[in-house]
Amino acid sequence: MRVLVTGMGGHLGTRVAQFLEARPDVEAVAGFDFVPPRRRLQRATFKRVDPRDRDRLVEFVLDFAPTAVAHFGVYEPAARMSPRAAGLSTEECTVNALGAAVRAGALERVVVRSGIEVYGRGPGRPEVPDEQAPLEPTTPFGRTCLEVEAHAAGVARRHDIPVAALRLAPVSGSRAPSPIGRLLRLPAVPVPAFADPPFQLLHTDDAATAMLEAVVRGAEGAFNVVGPGAASPWQAVRLGNRIPVPVVGPGWLVARTVADVAGSPVPPHVLELVRADRVADGARAIEEFELRDMIPTQEVVADLYAWASVTSLPGSGAAEAQTA
Repeated sequence: MRVLVTGMGGHLGTRVAQFLEARPDVEAVAGFDFVPPRRRLQRATFKRVDPRDRDRLVEFVLDFAPTAVAHFGVYEPAARMSPRAAGLSTEECTVNALGAAVRAGALERVVVRSGIEVYGRGPGRPEVPDEQAPLEPTTPFGRTCLEVEAHAAGVARRHDIPVAALRLAPVSGSRAPSPIGRLLRLPAVPVPAFADPPFQLLHTDDAATAMLEAVVRGAEGAFNVVGPGAASPWQAVRLGNRIPVPVVGPGWLVARTVADVAGSPVPPHVLELVRADRVADGARAIEEFELRDMIPTQEVVADLYAWASVTSLPGSGAAEAQTA
């Protein structure tokens, strides 16, 4: 296989590239993003390309001629980009990368990142949706994920290529940039005053493993990928020794404004998670991809607060400053 990893500069894309490099049945790995990977890659080729730069993106994909695409060019609002830039970058990356991969003439399979946000929240929706549940997103990121799935499904129909959509729970951890992670790490965290809705998170390594298995197996269809168990806003706040700030009604507008000023923007899909819930049935993915020993949601929450202390090394600038 020759695997193209879109969004390779992100934590998820880089981790998948590392997994692919270790497989003898993968001939070559290549990817692009607007920022370089933050982990060492042994044999993958990376090119720094803005996902909105159509000409450079298409040229890179055509030259590589992938047999498989692991599409992580689905940018979560307020994770690494502003909401507007994230939506535009996702659209441009999806259309141009998949289109160029088809035109290169060797494409055999595609796996795209999606999210359990596609199910939305509200009356009449199942509390724990499986892959057969209606797709009725109620946030901009949910609608973006659904559009990515729809475009990939169109590629599958027109070119008879298996396409899988991994509907991931919010991916988080101490090293992964995520809006829910930033919110929960604030000294004081807004929580619902009269509710404690459950939510699921997904560790980066589990998300990357699911993508690897989907690519290698040539998976087809939709798969919910969620961390075992669940947490809740009040539980997360207690676990991180933060101060809970009960909020009700119009107070959420104030809470969002304060969080934004504190450097933790709260996009609609994260607000929906905190106020309502965000859970799904992940049994199909566990069975199909043989996902074992996945990290439970509460351990992912604990990992959010696992910040290593900074120690000055002998001869470092900090040490020299102290002795001056």
